[in-house]
Amino acid sequence: MSTLNQVDLNDFYTVLKERHSVRAYDPTVKIPREELKEIVELSLSAPSSSNLQPWRFLIIDEPQLKEKLLPIANNQQQVVDSAAVIAVLGDLRSYERAEEIYAEAVRIGAMTEEVKANFVERLQKGYGSMGTDRLYQISLLDAGLVSMQLMLIAKAKGYDTVPMGGYNAEQFAEAFEVPETLKPILLIAIGKAAKPAHATPRLSADRVTYFNAFQK
Repeated sequence: MSTLNQVDLNDFYTVLKERHSVRAYDPTVKIPREELKEIVELSLSAPSSSNLQPWRFLIIDEPQLKEKLLPIANNQQQVVDSAAVIAVLGDLRSYERAEEIYAEAVRIGAMTEEVKANFVERLQKGYGSMGTDRLYQISLLDAGLVSMQLMLIAKAKGYDTVPMGGYNAEQFAEAFEVPETLKPILLIAIGKAAKPAHATPRLSADRVTYFNAFQK
């Protein structure tokens, strides 16, 4: 391994070690929208089912809208003190963008037009025949993958985050006029910690890992 790669790897380990959920934020810190967009952009390399990328993001950074969100999120203070709250939603009709996605695969030479056409047809037929519950389950997994990547990227850029599942998704959808095809999955507060975050205990790999069979 080259010296440069070793340095990069050590930096990555540092991000993993130092990323903690932060609930106390410095309310004076603002994050430029271009930087928020960059964090989202970098997170989009996360994998997703059939590469359909069902994640959608609503970034809430206006103070009055964060105040509107506060009671919906069970009055968690980080909602208003953080620089922004990123709502991660799942698009239940993401398969409708298959043509757009795989046309790009053809453009970069990753597949032929014929392969693309057949693949897109199968995807649209297969996902289009799934029920809402199944599509939602798929989007839950994919949203989790992109959200974790987003939080690590934010930490690498010097920001802190906390994922929040403690909010009323139905009220959120109504208050922010979320289209019916988009389902709220989680909220991520992002900003600068007002005080150092503390590590939380984790079970060891030996406690959660098995090889080939489960112990009885």
